Formats: sequence, C-alpha cells, structure tokens
Amino acid sequence: MTVNAPLGARLFLKDRPDWDAVTPDEIVAGRAKLARMLRSPVMRLIAGRPDRRVRIEEHALDLPGRRVTLRVHRPEDRRDRLPLVLSFHGGGFITGTAAQNDWLNSGLAAALPAVVAAVEYRLAPEHPLPAPVDDGRDALDRLADDPFGWGIDPARIAVVGESAGGTIAALLAQRSRESGPAVSAQVLLYAALDWTATMTDYPSVERNIGRPGLSAGELGLARRTALPAGLDPDPLSPLQTADLAGLPPTLAVAGELDPVCDHAREYVRRLRAAGNDASYIGYPNAVHKFMSVPGLVPASRPARREILAFLRARLHANALAR
Repeated sequence: MTVNAPLGARLFLKDRPDWDAVTPDEIVAGRAKLARMLRSPVMRLIAGRPDRRVRIEEHALDLPGRRVTLRVHRPEDRRDRLPLVLSFHGGGFITGTAAQNDWLNSGLAAALPAVVAAVEYRLAPEHPLPAPVDDGRDALDRLADDPFGWGIDPARIAVVGESAGGTIAALLAQRSRESGPAVSAQVLLYAALDWTATMTDYPSVERNIGRPGLSAGELGLARRTALPAGLDPDPLSPLQTADLAGLPPTLAVAGELDPVCDHAREYVRRLRAAGNDASYIGYPNAVHKFMSVPGLVPASRPARREILAFLRARLHANALAR
C-alpha cells in the first residue's frame, strides 16, 4: 500500500518548477522571505509555538575573524548548572534559520532542562562549505567555556542537527573523539550525511523523490551551490568517514517518505557495526523537514518525545556518574 504525506504537508511543502534556474540572488531573497514568514501568526501555527517556560534571546558570538548569531533557549529561573545542546537548522547550507526550530528547541530547553543554543551559521553562496562546518566547530569550542555565564556544564554537551545541520552535528561528534570538547550525545534529524557524487545513490531517493518536502532539484541546487569547485566533499560527508569507532550515543530520526532517510539508516548501521550505541526511528507518514512543521505533520510530537527521552537519559547519566 502506498503511504502518502499528510494533506497539509502536500499543500505547504510543494515543489517549485525549475530548481536548475535558481540564481544566487534568488537564494538570498528566499532567506529573507522565510524569515518574514516565520514571524507571521499563521506560520506560527504551522511551525509551532515556543514553550512559554523558556525565554528566547539572541546573542552575538565572536569567532576568529567573524561573528555569528545564537538563538538561545533557556529555562526560566534555573540557577543550577545545565547541559548545553547545540542546535543546527536545515536548509541545504543555502537557506534556513534558527527560528524555524523554536518549537523543538524551546521544548527541549524546558523539559530536559538545558541551555539550547541554535547557531545561525554562515550560508552559501556567499559562504560555501566548509564555512558552515567551521562555524559549528568554533561555536562549540567557545560555548564549552560558557562565555556568557549561563551556567553550562561542559561535561554534558549534545549536538542536534536537522538535514544539512545534521552534517555539522555528526562532524562535531566525530571531531570530539580526538580534540574535544567532548560530545555526550548526538541527534540527527532527517540528516543529509553524504555530499559526494553518491548523494542520491540510495534506495530511498529513488523511492521518495518527487514527494513533498524535498525534491531532486533542491538536492542538486544545494550541492552545486554549497560545494565550491575543487573542494573534496569526503571530509564533509559523515557517511564517507572510514573509522566510526568511539562515537557518542546517537539517535537518528527520519520520515520514511523522505528521499534522504537512507542516509541516516545507513549511518546508524555503520555506527552499530563499529560498536557504538546508535538507534534509527523512522516515521511512516513523515516527510523531510517534518520537525519544523509540527502543525502539519502529527509525527513531530512523538518524535520530540523520543528525542527528549534520549537526551535526558544520556545527559543526566553523565551528571550522575560524576
């Protein structure tokens, strides 16, 4: 039996006709349009309302030679030391904004509880890869030292990334094996984990391409815009990493109607084969981006509960072990 995406998702996440003709100026203009949409009352119903137990603030974080913005979710009236969850939005490294994940991030901040810092990393075409990954790496290094005095516990750090942001999260988890800061857990949400020429050589791409949420045209646009000519994509593709031993516990969440869901499924398979604690959860009626539109895709709510339970178990276990 063929399972279709929910009607709301089919209407809202419909494809556009000619992705090959999209210009750099149109990409930049599309970001501004998304930011305006997220501020509208109607879009808040679709993207979900932030948890009222959390205050949301924006902070400028100075990194070597540049400054990025953090969208920070902190529980009200918490004075004890809290875990840090570093969050990376999706958008193919060319679009997206931290605010699109307010529903998820504020819910995690309130219920864990934790400081959840979403990084507005630089985007292509102005800043192609590896700039977004560099921003994630340097933001983690700075925030582990708690420069804003939020009361962060540096022994309890998790990374969460959706779509292209999942690439950043996974690479940070890999890096933590050798150079730190230590990452206690990673959550990969419908993550795109292969930016090589084999990006579309997965059964789920053939099975789901053309469904709402992510098209072949969008995948192609993201790859050719974010990857400059001559850049080796292997070091930026977690699925191409040969040695996956010694990585932190992993939860991968995807929609089974998502063309790239097999990226996550294959990554979890390889993580387990390397001896890691790794789990994959696939939701049958969910498309790509579904955690950013909980008002349209009911699976977003049980998925958030699974993410919360996973992070609570790993981050609290680290606190009790000390």
